[in-house]
Amino acid sequence: MNNTHLLAEFLAGLAYEDLPSAVLDRTEELFLDWLGSALASQGQHPIPLFQAWVRHMGPAEGSARILVDEGSSSPYFAALVNAASSHLVEQDDLHNSSVLHPATVVFPAALAAAQDLGKSGRELILACVAGYEAGIRIGEFLGRSHYRIFHTTATVGTLAAAVAVGKLMGFSAAQFIHCLGSAGTQAAGLWEFLRDAADSKQLHTAKAAADGLLAAYLTADGLSGAQNILEGAQGMAAGMSSDADARWLVDGLGTRWALSETSFKFHASCRHTHPAADALLALMQRHDLRHGDIEHITTRVHQGAIDVLGRVEVPQSVHQAKFSMGTVLGLIAVYGKAGLVEFEQHALNDAEVVALRGKVSMELDAEVDGAYPRRWLGRVQVRTRDGRTLAGAIDEPKGDPGNTLSRAELEDKFQRLLAFSAARTPAQGRELIARVWALRGLDDLHLIA
Repeated sequence: MNNTHLLAEFLAGLAYEDLPSAVLDRTEELFLDWLGSALASQGQHPIPLFQAWVRHMGPAEGSARILVDEGSSSPYFAALVNAASSHLVEQDDLHNSSVLHPATVVFPAALAAAQDLGKSGRELILACVAGYEAGIRIGEFLGRSHYRIFHTTATVGTLAAAVAVGKLMGFSAAQFIHCLGSAGTQAAGLWEFLRDAADSKQLHTAKAAADGLLAAYLTADGLSGAQNILEGAQGMAAGMSSDADARWLVDGLGTRWALSETSFKFHASCRHTHPAADALLALMQRHDLRHGDIEHITTRVHQGAIDVLGRVEVPQSVHQAKFSMGTVLGLIAVYGKAGLVEFEQHALNDAEVVALRGKVSMELDAEVDGAYPRRWLGRVQVRTRDGRTLAGAIDEPKGDPGNTLSRAELEDKFQRLLAFSAARTPAQGRELIARVWALRGLDDLHLIA
């Protein structure tokens, strides 16, 4: 057996009773965070394009709910829209060492399939844990070289979604191998879109969730897939990585719960900006600085941040501004936060933010790069207008497991996300929160909408 097959054996044997209570709690918290991210995108470009396409191509009604319009369609199309919508406002979770956003691909596919198959909240939780555990390890396996060109959430996300749906269907180890084969051969997603402020990021997650679901449903009907899609001579690692390490596929199976390592997003921007944003905020508070006091900000970053954020010089859209280190630090310096409202109102045309954007540079730092991707360190150096040079550092950005968001903070974030899009009233938000906190006892998953 190779490590792919050992992973499949683990996934097939994983039972709800194996999950520690902390993992159950964390899954509910991640689900609420994902749900808020999806609803926050209601009415925001390009999500209506996905909704219109589904109305044109899919059934007008179906067994699975579409969150942003409270309608329904087939599981495939519901997963597609829900995955697109949950990856737009840049508030969905991230796992550090895999550089994977698991929620935006696992939850849409699993929820749509669970609603279609009449599964319970307990079964949904188990399936999502399986998707997280598999997806995170596959992302770690493919390594840093993969992420430089490929959007890992798009590529690995297809397999993570497939595993979650396969777990709902009670797949054997052999079926998981077929399912991974069919999901892996569909995996795609390139970073080039960032240069052009294109909408591809939402297409990436939409297709990952929907195609993962497709792979699982076809596997259940007997479709065969490659037997070594990850480690094979013409598999994903061979074509998409130069530093793949198969040991990560089985790292700590059953003892290390990778889902619990996932970080929540505090700022509404690319996660690569968060360490520097937190370091700058702490520095400004410690030295009582105002944005007008700043002459220049140097951020000391890992190579992955340069690869992703370095593509954006002058952002052309609010979404592209979330990948601009200068814009994010400009919002932090001027307004003390980089939330959805700040991006919507100030990211592109605010003169003070634009001025700060031009005073920010990124430099590769050996310490920061050596810690990445397992740890995302924040290091900034600020030169003030009165000639001082000040340094700021944080080792765990807000939202990381060691500096996590409490349930009260997650509830507050959830309500702010709903308020941003007016997708639900505060009272409806409280009802949804109560249902998610009781997810493991929920029998009708159509109530999650």
